[in-house]
Parts: sequence; C-alpha cells; structure tokens
Amino acid sequence: QAQLVESGGGLVQAGGSLRLSCAASGIAFSIADMVWYRQAPGKARESVAGIPRHGSTNYADSVKGRFTISRDNAKNTVYLQMNSLKPEDTAVYYCNAHFIGSDYWGQGTQVTVSS
Repeated sequence: QAQLVESGGGLVQAGGSLRLSCAASGIAFSIADMVWYRQAPGKARESVAGIPRHGSTNYADSVKGRFTISRDNAKNTVYLQMNSLKPEDTAVYYCNAHFIGSDYWGQGTQVTVSS
C-alpha cells in the first residue's frame, strides 16, 4: 500500500527557512515523478516544485530562486528546502507521487509564515 508522509512544517518568521520532507513507502520511489503542491485557504491547490525520475527540476515562478527540491532515492524521500519565506507562502504543503499512471498524496504539512 502506497503511503507518503510529510514532515517539517511549522511556524516561521518572514525571511526564515524550513525544510520539508516526504517519506514514501509502497511504491518504486526511484521511478516515481515527485511534486510538491500547496494549498492556501480559499485557494486552489497549486504545484510548487517537481523533480521527475529523469530530467530537470521545475518550479513555480513564485518560488524560483527561493525553494529547492531534491530527492534521495536510497531513502525514498523527497525534500523541499524553502528559504526567504514570505507570508504568501503560508499554506498546507502536500507531497505527490506520480507512478505508473496513478497519483498518490500525503496528508499535508502546515507552513505558516508570519510577517
């Protein structure tokens, strides 16, 4: 059974940093395309950063230069390093795995950036 578990969220002041982790189990992680999404209150869920099994990483314009996505296939974990955080980054952050035509989601982790 596939499972994604996010961690690392919390409350941080504007300008601060957080590192999110997403540990995967039950899937062949090394061949999954991984994406971090976020959803702010009253807004649609949006993709933030992606790291495919092959190829380059990609970022939403709003986080380019501030966020970095990476993966450790040996640990079945994907990370999101978030620097220079802004209040508008406040959201629930979700990990997504796209694997053999199916999508799997974690439960989300709250990130709150105070001004």
